[in-house]
Amino acid sequence: MAEAPHTPHTTERAPARLSRRGFLASAAGLLGGTGLLALGARLPGAGRVPPAASAAAGGPHPYPPEAAPLGAPPGHTTAGHGLGTVGDVDVRRMGFDPSTYLTRFDWGRARPLGGGRALREFQLVAYDREIEIAPGVVFPAWTFNGTVPGPTLRAREGDRVRVKFINAGTHPHNIHFHGIHTARMDGVPGIGAGQLPPGQSTLYEFDAEPFGLHLYHCHALPLKRHIHKGLYGVFIIDPARGRPPARELVLVMNAFDTNFDGENEVYAVNTVAFHYMRHPIRVRRGELVRIYLVNFTEFDPINSFHIHANFFHVYRTGTRLRTDEFTDTIMLAQGERAILEVRFPYLGRYMFHAHVSEFTELGWMGFFEVTDDGV
Repeated sequence: MAEAPHTPHTTERAPARLSRRGFLASAAGLLGGTGLLALGARLPGAGRVPPAASAAAGGPHPYPPEAAPLGAPPGHTTAGHGLGTVGDVDVRRMGFDPSTYLTRFDWGRARPLGGGRALREFQLVAYDREIEIAPGVVFPAWTFNGTVPGPTLRAREGDRVRVKFINAGTHPHNIHFHGIHTARMDGVPGIGAGQLPPGQSTLYEFDAEPFGLHLYHCHALPLKRHIHKGLYGVFIIDPARGRPPARELVLVMNAFDTNFDGENEVYAVNTVAFHYMRHPIRVRRGELVRIYLVNFTEFDPINSFHIHANFFHVYRTGTRLRTDEFTDTIMLAQGERAILEVRFPYLGRYMFHAHVSEFTELGWMGFFEVTDDGV
């Protein structure tokens, strides 16, 4: 097993208070072209130079480039059209690309057990690090394997799952998996391994059941802080007979309270605000698109997903192979999840976002771009 990364002890500073409504008031121009760039210097934790500002000062060009609207002339971008932020997050520097995360599934190290089953071994390491959630807005996160969300773990129904957990952070942590398992493997304080102090490790082992879309997260106390700080990820168990072939995408709805006052200032899907406005998710016309949608938003009782100019089939929790409904909007409480299946019959760029306007304006918005080749 790999050694846990060295994590220097960090002390959180008490930032100046900025309420969500105050954030919105400051961001009156958020969708009018000024975006979070202007707020970057005022938001707690915003200690980096935004890539766009760096480029303007003769530094490296922002990466990745901004997406241009369909049919726009070369060099034309979304900036100034009321969509998204000014500047972009340097995903290479952060070590997390929301576009890559969509389709990155960790099947673990597999060994056959017979009868079509496999032992799948994973390693999750909790440690502290800063992440950039919007251009110039840095958040002091607690992570699994250095990213928020953590890696998407995947197994097949009936597989044996073994997870080595190492706490390399600065606070007690553990992992709670949603699914069916013994009490000792439940990852809660006072039972089994309980909460692990920094520097300790443990093993979680259980059978992958039931099939469906599940999740894992830290269950140490105070629970809301450990989840809000980023200790969560997606856990997919495929049915034994599989699902129809599809383009599969993971979308995690999350948000960030940048001044720790119990209200979120930045909303996103897959952590980076407005990322899929600048970098639309590209799909092929007519292909089956399967979305694994999970809500990890803390401090708000509900989040939602809405798609423009289309409808999708809903498989709530993914534990049945029969669709529950056919709609264009779904609401999920924290920890709820659903598999959505959709086909796009027409070419073009189609918006998706939270159907709560405040969340949308603070970062939870993106585009699907439909082409004949999907690239």
